[in-house]
Amino acid sequence: MDKTKQAVQAAIPRHVAIIMDGNNRWAKKRFLPGVAGHKAGVDAVRAVIEVCAEAGVEVLTLFAFSSENWQRPADEVGALMELFLMALRREAKKLVSNGIRLRVLGDRTRFHPELQAAIAEAEAQAAGGTGMLLQVAANYGGQWDIAQAAQRLAREVAAGHLAADEITPDLLQRCLATGEQPPVDLCIRTGGEQRISNFLLWQVAYAELYFSDALWPDFKHAAMRAALDDFARRQRRFGKTSEQVAAEQRKPTC
Repeated sequence: MDKTKQAVQAAIPRHVAIIMDGNNRWAKKRFLPGVAGHKAGVDAVRAVIEVCAEAGVEVLTLFAFSSENWQRPADEVGALMELFLMALRREAKKLVSNGIRLRVLGDRTRFHPELQAAIAEAEAQAAGGTGMLLQVAANYGGQWDIAQAAQRLAREVAAGHLAADEITPDLLQRCLATGEQPPVDLCIRTGGEQRISNFLLWQVAYAELYFSDALWPDFKHAAMRAALDDFARRQRRFGKTSEQVAAEQRKPTC
């Protein structure tokens, strides 16, 4: 592979994760109910999917509903569940037509059976896609994810199928909700906040972090492209020095 092609591929994150923050504040600024912000945010979801798919991103993971969000007012939670159900039914066909696969990450057991069925149906409809994988994190928390992976491994040890000293970071990673997917390269948070909020804690260990002041409904095509451009300008060292990285990039390739 020539160096130009390598450089282009390195400039594109394989896995992008986004904390979609600012829907409620967007609505309040317009004297609208909070759910209006979440509805407006659907357009931003479409925009980032389009940009990431066109750029060649392999996996896009969106933080739609955290395990802590159940603490919000009951009417808001109910409206969010209805919006999630409606979006699944309405957007699934669009994903299929664009070859985009869909997975929902998180503990589904707390969702209404109708929503659980809609999730399974949408995933099945999009399973044959050959393009980007869209992962939607719903009733998801990074601590829950690590704990459920540890529980899976503990059961294997208890059953005698695995020795405790055979547990490695790679093995635990494969037991996470994201499974065999690559770790996050670029983690974006909108809304001006600068924290991870229990999102993909293991998977973002070496991710580049990008914080935008834009409220989520305003984070459209240009904003997503700006985030990808910013990522392309960064040097990822993974514990090495800048000089070591530069030397590796100068090495001849086949």
